[in-house]
Amino acid sequence: MKALLERARSFRRRVDFESDSYRKLADGQFPEALFVACSDSRVIPALITGARPGEVFEMRNAGNIVPPHRAQLVSGEAATIEYALEVLDVQDIVVCGHSHCGAMGALASGQDLSALPGVGAWLEVARPGLASVLDREAAPDRDPDPDGRDARALVTELAQLNVRAQLAALREYPAARRRLAEGRLRLHGWYYEVDTGELWELDRSGNDFLVHAC
Repeated sequence: MKALLERARSFRRRVDFESDSYRKLADGQFPEALFVACSDSRVIPALITGARPGEVFEMRNAGNIVPPHRAQLVSGEAATIEYALEVLDVQDIVVCGHSHCGAMGALASGQDLSALPGVGAWLEVARPGLASVLDREAAPDRDPDPDGRDARALVTELAQLNVRAQLAALREYPAARRRLAEGRLRLHGWYYEVDTGELWELDRSGNDFLVHAC
C-alpha cells in the first residue's frame, strides 16, 4: 500500500496536467466505448486497450455480469448501461471475460459459498446462462477428473460462454435494443488470457472466439 500511496501523491507531478488533452477532460467525457469487465485486479481495461483518460467508460464487477433487464431493477450495472447509452451515447460495448476467473472457477467447482452469501447470490445471476455447461459437468455419468487436468479448460469454456450470455442480456436493455435496431450500437465479446496477454475476439457469428496476440 505504501507504494500505491506514494505514486498517488506524486501523480500530479508525473503527468502534464497543463497539456490540452488533460484540460479538455474538464469539459466533459466523450468515451468511445463501454467496457464491461471483471473486478479482477489482473484485468485492466486501459492497459489492455491502451486507452487514455476519457476514452473508455468502465463497468466492473465479479464475473463481468450484466443483470437481466427488469423495469424496476435498481443496480449500479443498470444505471451504468443506461447512462453510457442515453447520456454518453457510446456506440460500442465490449464484454470482456478472462482466464483464471475466480467467479467462473467457483461455479465450475461447485464451491461452497455459504460463508460468502453476497458472492453466492451474485453468481446465481450468471448461472442460467451457463446451465448447458454446468449441467453437463454435474451429470452423474460424467467421468471424474481427479488430477484437475481439465479444470482450466472448463473455466475457459465457462468464461467464454459467460461473455456470450452477458451480450445476450445486454440486448434486452431497451436503450441497447433500440440502438442495435437503428444500427447505432455494436457489441463485442472478448476473452483475455491473463498469463499470455492473448486477446480472443468473438466472431460475427457469435459462436467462436478467434485469438489475436496483444
